[in-house]
Amino acid sequence: MDHQLEARDLFSPTTLPLLLFVAGLAVLYALRRWSSGLRLPPSPFGLPILGHLHLLAPLPHQALHRLAERHGPLLYLRLGSVPCVAACSPDAAREVLKTHETAFLDRPKPAAVHRLTYGGQDFSFSAYGPYWRFMKRACVHELLAGRTLDRLRHVRREEVARLVGSLRSSAADGAPVDVDAALMGLTGDIVSRMVMSRRWTGDDNDTEEMRSVVAETAELTGTFNLQDYIGAFRYWDVQGLRKRIDAVHRKFDAMMERILTARDAKRKLRRQAAAAADREEEMDVLDMLFDMHEDEAAEMRLTRDNIKAFMLDIFAAGTDTTTITVEWALSELINNPDVLRKLQAELDAVVGKDRLADESDIPDLPYLQAVSKETLRLHPTGPLVVRRSLEPSTVAGYDVPAGATIFVNVWAIGRDPACWPEPLEFRPERFLDGEANAGTDVRGQHFHLLPFGSGRRICPGASLALLVVQAALAAMVQCFEWSPVGGAPVDMEEGPGLTLPRKRPLVCTVSPRLHPLPLQP
Repeated sequence: MDHQLEARDLFSPTTLPLLLFVAGLAVLYALRRWSSGLRLPPSPFGLPILGHLHLLAPLPHQALHRLAERHGPLLYLRLGSVPCVAACSPDAAREVLKTHETAFLDRPKPAAVHRLTYGGQDFSFSAYGPYWRFMKRACVHELLAGRTLDRLRHVRREEVARLVGSLRSSAADGAPVDVDAALMGLTGDIVSRMVMSRRWTGDDNDTEEMRSVVAETAELTGTFNLQDYIGAFRYWDVQGLRKRIDAVHRKFDAMMERILTARDAKRKLRRQAAAAADREEEMDVLDMLFDMHEDEAAEMRLTRDNIKAFMLDIFAAGTDTTTITVEWALSELINNPDVLRKLQAELDAVVGKDRLADESDIPDLPYLQAVSKETLRLHPTGPLVVRRSLEPSTVAGYDVPAGATIFVNVWAIGRDPACWPEPLEFRPERFLDGEANAGTDVRGQHFHLLPFGSGRRICPGASLALLVVQAALAAMVQCFEWSPVGGAPVDMEEGPGLTLPRKRPLVCTVSPRLHPLPLQP
């Protein structure tokens, strides 16, 4: 039987209308593009209604990388009805984040983010303007400034030592360690103690709910939502996401109301005690937010919803991303035993075997710093820096319309062979003295390595994240040997999400490397 498609089959009464319809749409698409008068970046062919949405599955940063290899480092895409530009090279990133930064200081607000942050009343996704500038100056600098980080160093030191103690118990019991869960406990306790003067690990309902909210927030904000791109679905919850988002929002709001009400009562009692003793009361970040809520003469008085949204920001950004980075670093070290041995040798030489590695040791541990940078190069926790154009602009000689969403593909830039020889190899040595990238920093000054973004909207928690990543990783490999359950090499497949999680959990058995284990720096 002949299965070849003949002309009469192609132009049958069934297929001909469909072909004419598709051809007509293609012509209309081309005419619309030409008639706009804009010189748009190169673009792959899109579909009616969907545009290029179908090309970005399953992982957008990887899909954009493949498209850039075919069409060039600057792409124009239409995701449903949303115009988008993807910058996939250091030069294009520099134009977006530095040269024309003022045109790209806004961020798009997905439906999940808008609902979970009380209509965009947080810091991370708020519109660029007076509120954003005030929150950055008054809140973020207060929490993340160098003097605050120094003052709270004991918190991070105590929590890292507590992690080592927990891992020691797992080693003694022979129990497998869920690395993600262990690290979420560490980062959650650090952030919670800095913000609220209490741990978030424990048996009470609030701490368990906070962990659940952070996990669900990371999942929902990283889930593709048709409502964000196709107008017809804005009021039609075809994916069932709105119901889930509302449930998480209600859970978080009820939890925060309990926390804020309890703190309000505690503040009144504490003020009375401080006044009676004629001394100043001790304050944490939540107290500072309350002060800005209560001060009628403040430059910008915070609402209760502002406080709740900011708290969600701090916990979601301060726990999930740091946990993911340490987990990727440990995965790479297990799969590259020579690198692991070299790092352990450096720790033995600089720190010794009688005390726990500490933040104060980091400046004397160049290989540890190089391992951290190499991890962030290959596994940036935010693979796409997302911006929204406030005004018409140009990038690399192409027009970018106002209101367009901009993706800076940090993941692709970190794997660009023009910048990184043998880019897929995990080779920390590339950052050591004498190498081409010896002076490369991760704080937004070098556009071929942008794990925290760059410019005015750079991740404000970069310094804290680096301290926790390096201190935790140093303690984990100094004190223990790590073996993945099952003995096979660690699977390095990425999972979906706004951040860059592993697709499968990292579960290991641990055995003490030092005898006895040091639990103090």
